[in-house]
Amino acid sequence: MSSRTIDSLPTLERILSLEIARVTERAAVAAARLRGRGNEKAADQAAVDAMRRELNKLPIDGTVVIGEGERDEAPMLFIGENVGSKHGSKVDIAVDPLEGTTLCAKNMPGAIATMAMAQGGTLLNAPDVYMEKIAIGPGFAPGIVDLDAPADENIRALAKAKGVKPDQITALILDRPRHADLIAAVRKAGAAVALITDGDVAGVIHAADPEVTGIDVYMGIGGAPEGVLAAAALRCIGGQMQGRLVLDTDEKRERAQRMGILDPRKKYAMGDMVRGDCVFAATGVTSGSLLEGVRFKQDAVDTETVVMRSATGTVRWIRAEHRHIDKFQLD
Repeated sequence: MSSRTIDSLPTLERILSLEIARVTERAAVAAARLRGRGNEKAADQAAVDAMRRELNKLPIDGTVVIGEGERDEAPMLFIGENVGSKHGSKVDIAVDPLEGTTLCAKNMPGAIATMAMAQGGTLLNAPDVYMEKIAIGPGFAPGIVDLDAPADENIRALAKAKGVKPDQITALILDRPRHADLIAAVRKAGAAVALITDGDVAGVIHAADPEVTGIDVYMGIGGAPEGVLAAAALRCIGGQMQGRLVLDTDEKRERAQRMGILDPRKKYAMGDMVRGDCVFAATGVTSGSLLEGVRFKQDAVDTETVVMRSATGTVRWIRAEHRHIDKFQLD
């Protein structure tokens, strides 16, 4: 798709700036009202409801390609659902209304509300399954790391490309039993491991700015929806990412086939997951290393949001004070 085609959509341009921020802000505020309550489902549902209401106000003809699950599993924002006013540009939508439901329920750092929007037909339409992932930041030749290479080889290759020893590399990995061998291999190669309990969208974003975050590479298995959202963010700010769906049962392979995925072992590059122009937004629910969480004041609500666009490479940090809090209370 040419840049002329991308830049000839003024309505989409407007939506992809402030409008997308309003969507994640509403979801974040709704979830934040349930921080620390110990009810993951209630917090997630509050974020889903708020995000859907705000999406349906937008002048778009949107299709959810990454959502809360298939139609039978998710009452709202399911894969294939149509959102928006239906009068406007055709767009693909990827959502995670509350990434880090456990973090929110326990009032722990790092919960965010996030979504991506792209021109219609340009986001990977993936089922809600696991995905193998590896991601690094910008500035490297293609193929420095590879999903099919052993972990120690990836660590040494990345260290060589950076001009450092492996002991100066830090890999971010979800703290899960399934990653025990991966963690051991990374450490055996001499690199450090930073573990996170949840939130691998933010984790991949951290790998894009190692000078600030101290994270050089993201590795491991997480959710496929989060993988596509992370790929959208990286497409905006630069970096490399590969992913492969974990379709380890007949039922999962059949679901994927119904969604047009014919090769269950296909290795997706970032450009396979997100093509053309896209916008990514995330709003903090609980304060973390990426974003400040929602702050409730007597007469206002404060939020912090990051909005990125791939066509321009623009990254906007939006600190907002919402004084008409009655509108947020409806969410």
